[in-house]
Amino acid sequence: MTARLLLTMLSLGLICTACGFQLREDADLPPEMAQTQLVVDDENNILVRRVRVLLEQGGVRFVDSEQATAFLEIPVNNVVTEVLTIGDNARVREYRITHTVKFRVTDAEGEEIIPMQTMRQAREISFDEQEILATSREQEYLKKDLAETLSRLLVTRLESAGSNRG
Repeated sequence: MTARLLLTMLSLGLICTACGFQLREDADLPPEMAQTQLVVDDENNILVRRVRVLLEQGGVRFVDSEQATAFLEIPVNNVVTEVLTIGDNARVREYRITHTVKFRVTDAEGEEIIPMQTMRQAREISFDEQEILATSREQEYLKKDLAETLSRLLVTRLESAGSNRG
């Protein structure tokens, strides 16, 4: 039985390496971001919480303004739901959910490390009158998914700025 287990584990290891799978390395962020203050309107927002977790995993320590070597400002973090189509019964048939984020990073002296950047993601959702509860859950899921996607993109942009500087 142990030979079969060993063979299975070796096979899985070979498959993972053959497909190009690699563990994610530490984030290559600008060195000034080692001690960062997060400047946002809502600390409990899904996107803000996720960005904080991703950056902490990358080695960033969040501190107050007196200790900060960098400031990550997210002045715009908006989710907008707009109507796309209306049915012949004058009821909404499709929505578009758009999440827009603007951010920049400055150092302790106020010099821009990363100038203001804008990122936007959108998803469309069909509204079914027969399944109002399911549609509402799907809308919340899409908002969460957009925040997750944008948080990963934001950290990726920060990483690319770090690798370009060093």
